[in-house]
Amino acid sequence: MTVMTRPERTDARALVSAPALSPTTTQKPGLLSVDQAKALDVAAITDLFKAHINPGQLHFMKLLGFHKVKIERAEGMFYIDQDGRRILDFFGGFGSLAFGHNHPRILEARRKFQEEKRQEIAIAFMSQYAAALAHNIAACSPGDLDMVFLGSSGSEAMEAAVKLAERAAGPKRPKIVYAENSFHGKTKGVLSITDGSLYRGDFQLTDNVVKVPFADIEAVEQAFRNDPEIGVIVLETVQGGGGIIQAPAEYWQKLRALCDRYGVLWVADEVQCGYGRTGRFYAFEHYGVVPDITALAKSLGGGKAAVGAMVARRDIYMKAYGTPKTAMIHAQATFGGMGESCVTAIEALNVLYDEGLIDNAATVGDYLLARLREVQARYPKIVKEVRGKGLMVGLEFHDFSQTLPMVLRPVVGVLDDKLKGSLSGFVGALLLRDYDTLVAFTEYNRNVIRLEPPLICGREHVDRFIDALDSLLSRGIVSIVKDFVKSQVR
Repeated sequence: MTVMTRPERTDARALVSAPALSPTTTQKPGLLSVDQAKALDVAAITDLFKAHINPGQLHFMKLLGFHKVKIERAEGMFYIDQDGRRILDFFGGFGSLAFGHNHPRILEARRKFQEEKRQEIAIAFMSQYAAALAHNIAACSPGDLDMVFLGSSGSEAMEAAVKLAERAAGPKRPKIVYAENSFHGKTKGVLSITDGSLYRGDFQLTDNVVKVPFADIEAVEQAFRNDPEIGVIVLETVQGGGGIIQAPAEYWQKLRALCDRYGVLWVADEVQCGYGRTGRFYAFEHYGVVPDITALAKSLGGGKAAVGAMVARRDIYMKAYGTPKTAMIHAQATFGGMGESCVTAIEALNVLYDEGLIDNAATVGDYLLARLREVQARYPKIVKEVRGKGLMVGLEFHDFSQTLPMVLRPVVGVLDDKLKGSLSGFVGALLLRDYDTLVAFTEYNRNVIRLEPPLICGREHVDRFIDALDSLLSRGIVSIVKDFVKSQVR
């Protein structure tokens, strides 16, 4: 065994030669600059998307013709592509573009913040911008919804909402009711109350959940009555991914009464349907009720920042996190309440009211629904239903077999499930290709086209959209299919 001993100390200090420094410093990898990114053409973007983002998603983009478009800039109701084509935006980023693209007041607020070199991240200190934004959100919220948690997305806001509700309900009531065809986010927690097999995949999710049909108050009451461990119910006020599905006013009024009777906390997911989209700041305000907790995101960031918020009754918040020992259990994260994001959201809320965009959503939304019902009346064999509220609208097509001559329906009908979504896809692709108009789709009912244009939308934009849709549907189903097929072989 070798024993190492300390060398005898000498008066002379030992000199140790340092290793020679590397002749080169850290090498910069092959990074693209901002200017190079801006200059990428469609082919180069496609290669990078396949290599680094999501090659499988490109398949669907090709079906819809989205892969041919490079957006150079955007303004108001329009995208402008590499050819200078102005694309009317009735997609609206799933409700995240209430102010359209690059609203001048919002841009100016961000520019001023940057020029003044204001703080962006100051976690150690209280932020005047986060405090002001929380105040503004509470001021927009009815009842005693006045405690605000700031985050960066709808999923994060809903995670905060569900955690708060579960903690306030207590360990003896851990179960959460959610609805069929719900969508509350893709992060692990809220994925347990998102009713989509595609998104749930093979993930191991929490099992303290109970599923009920949406808008079925008897099912809710039965669940509450039969299971005393239920402490929370989470519902979208308008189901977006489910196909723009609403429940009647009496449902929400009875739900509020049931929650009070059984001591169940109601979480209203307003991430997509809130922020003025339905003609009220919150969609639940149409029904004269107030939930215990709610969540916002999407347009809260003014179309320029990622901002989400959970909003709760003060007594519930204090029950869960109201002491020094519990205050940090779910405190603001690193990027929650960032300076410029908060400034953006503060200015956006002011614009929302200064420009009357909530009222505009109501009036223009009514006009859009009326015009769509005219289209439905002209093409009853193609358009099954028009529904929605404000500027959150669903246009549902019949199953493919039902659009064909009677003699072909039995033959094609056996394929309806596999063909579901094909007609809405054909229409969406051709609206973009031939009419410079962009629409969205829904996750669960693939026969539905989702229309969520910016709240700045005017009647002239509705008329342009309706003219395009009418012109396309007038071709007839056979021609629509042929035209789509041609677009895939070019």
